Amino acid sequence: MIGVPPKASDAKSRESLLADGLETVSLARRSVVAGLGGLAAGIVLSVGPAAAKPEPARPRPEKGKPEATPKNPQGFDTTAETALLTDFESGTVLFEKNPDQLFFPASLTKMMTVAVVAQMVKDAKLSLDQEYQVSEHAWRTGGAPSRTSTMFAEINSRLKVAELLQGTQVVSANDGAIVLAEGIAGSEQAFAQLMNKRAAELGMASSHFNNPTGLPDPDNHTTARDLDKLARHLIADQPDIYKFFSLREYTNTVSSHPIRQLNRDPLIAANIGADGIKTGYIKESGYNICGSAVQNGQRLILVMSGFKSEKERADEAKKLMEWGFKTFEQIPLYKEGESPGDASVFGGASGSVPLVTQKPINVLVARGHRENLRARIVYTGPLQAPVEKDRQVGKLQVMRGDSVIQETPLYTGADVPVGKLHQRALDAVSELVTGWIRGSVGLR
Repeated sequence: MIGVPPKASDAKSRESLLADGLETVSLARRSVVAGLGGLAAGIVLSVGPAAAKPEPARPRPEKGKPEATPKNPQGFDTTAETALLTDFESGTVLFEKNPDQLFFPASLTKMMTVAVVAQMVKDAKLSLDQEYQVSEHAWRTGGAPSRTSTMFAEINSRLKVAELLQGTQVVSANDGAIVLAEGIAGSEQAFAQLMNKRAAELGMASSHFNNPTGLPDPDNHTTARDLDKLARHLIADQPDIYKFFSLREYTNTVSSHPIRQLNRDPLIAANIGADGIKTGYIKESGYNICGSAVQNGQRLILVMSGFKSEKERADEAKKLMEWGFKTFEQIPLYKEGESPGDASVFGGASGSVPLVTQKPINVLVARGHRENLRARIVYTGPLQAPVEKDRQVGKLQVMRGDSVIQETPLYTGADVPVGKLHQRALDAVSELVTGWIRGSVGLR
């Protein structure tokens, strides 16, 4: 479906969101300004080959060396060393503080353990009724003798996957996570390979896991941004398993001495609509949390790390979540199928093709602040004819200052067949001249 031109009222609504005037930024050899109004900014079409992304470095997290972070424009602050608050539906970043700084995830690691198990259940490779035996290693390393968070699984007992997941998700059971890992992959190390494979598939480029528990290991590390991606995956793609995170308590009913434990997540009991997700602590990284809550149909996700106490973690997480719900309002930018701009086409019957959205694009802005935002279309081009309709070729980036707060895929809105010979010849000459000019001014 090709987007119809926006109504004047739509454009005026967008214009009211942004500062006066439009901004044009040339990223390559061609830029086009399109009215985003309320985003106060031009749409920039980046055409020219995209630079290859370097392999992400994997230094070990270093305590006491936070990244420099400018004060948040809304005036909110937190004692966390790293923090990220996002809107689930739109993906808008509402608050960030060192979101790409590495830290030891501690028991937040178990989110990935759960993700691996949940995917196997979803793919019918594993049943929730499958039973695994509690090994001596699992009992000593993560059970009662370990004096760590445990579901008190008894040595040599057999527990169903569903029971092990609940213990792992609700009371952060190290023994539960190890039993799952050993039962599925044979060892913690082999299971960690599955975890890292899944992390790569989810785009968690800065994360690495060396065990299923998060117990201290110098090769365990992640970032707030990566954990946000993992949380989104669990919520959107694994709802049946995700719901275990919201259970208020867990009792190991198969033990000879059943022990009732409350959910370790302080947000669950805070009456703010929270339904997960995980907390963690090791000395090396302090007290951490990844949480999610829903109010009036809106879901927010937060990740925070580096607190000095459980109380500080609980207070700061609740404060950030409540601030997010009360501070922001959702503003529509583009309707489904609407076109924010075009992409150039080489060798086609038409020199351009509209880029359209396949879902409505909304952005959250602070109530009463409606700060200046910019938006740009980024794609590698010109596109080579023939161009097929509904092909994903780019993305719309919404930016606050220098930070990208939202990205949405853009798709071709029409077919563009190969042009006639004279059209292709003109395109070839144009590309040759433009390429020479681009090279002469250092834009290659």
